[in-house]
Amino acid sequence: MDTPARGNTRFDIASLPLPVIQAPMAGGPSTPELAAAVSSRGGLGFLAAGYKTAAAVKAEIEATRKLTGAPVGVNVFVPQPSMVSSRALEEYALSLAPDAQRFGVALGDPRHDDDDWDNKIDVLLEKAPEAVSFTFDVPDPAVVAALQQRGVCVIGTVTSRPEAVRALEAGVDVLCVQGPEAGGHRGSFDAARRPEGESLHGLLEELADLGVPLIAAGGIVTGADTREALSRGAAAVQAGTAFLRADEAGTKEAHRLALAPGRFTTTGVTRAFSGRNARGLLNEFMRRHDGGAPEGYPEVHHLTTPLRAAAAAAGDADWLNLWAGTGFQRTTAGPASAILASLTP
Repeated sequence: MDTPARGNTRFDIASLPLPVIQAPMAGGPSTPELAAAVSSRGGLGFLAAGYKTAAAVKAEIEATRKLTGAPVGVNVFVPQPSMVSSRALEEYALSLAPDAQRFGVALGDPRHDDDDWDNKIDVLLEKAPEAVSFTFDVPDPAVVAALQQRGVCVIGTVTSRPEAVRALEAGVDVLCVQGPEAGGHRGSFDAARRPEGESLHGLLEELADLGVPLIAAGGIVTGADTREALSRGAAAVQAGTAFLRADEAGTKEAHRLALAPGRFTTTGVTRAFSGRNARGLLNEFMRRHDGGAPEGYPEVHHLTTPLRAAAAAAGDADWLNLWAGTGFQRTTAGPASAILASLTP
């Protein structure tokens, strides 16, 4: 059943019973079951539209609606122009060839695409989830306004003040402030930008005067982390790594096991898996290939997809993208409801 149109009355982040948002995690961890479990208990669960067709996104929204009547959100990657040369991709593919041979797979087609962008926007306008967040850039103001007319709260993911200003100029309602502590892909509009010397708390203070609600993301895995972020002006927090070990998450088994205490000790930022900076558990693939990986998203993502899938099937965590934030060692396994409770201030 579609959500009724709400006119200009948009969902308000401040209306959440609990100021905790389950971060959208593309590639499998985000599921309708996880989003529904978090939303049903007073937080805000998110679906991840990245790497899915519009039809798949529509099906996941419908599945989530069957599980809960509480507000839910959907995250979308904003497409960007291709930045990588065919020669750079060919050279990187050659360096990956021994790994592919080891797993008995062929590397993928390093194509550029827009991740079914137009069709996904049509689905979001039709289904009108309570919140839609955008990552890697902000969409055209007309897209923002159209979603708002359907009662959708539009959230822009930002990693700096210039990005925040651009997002507000496009008309977003809320800023998701992503610190460098966050796991997975950096939401930076500039794919090559590395956040040297920055921190989530510093970014919150830098953006406090902008007059819109701020969601704090990056390194949030406990109630104490939530309290600290709220004390620095955040209206809510967004936690991803904390939910990777949730029973309802679709996290790959090798990834789930790698997050358990003792297996890995640190994280690093790499573009080796996708061509875009992302934080994950520091493993052998990152050590071998980060220096040679070109800046080319989503081309590199598609190139390494079969290799990563084979590593996951083999349970080989050293050749799999193990996205995780800096607080991964403080995470726990169990039902999403218990994890949500542990994040509550």
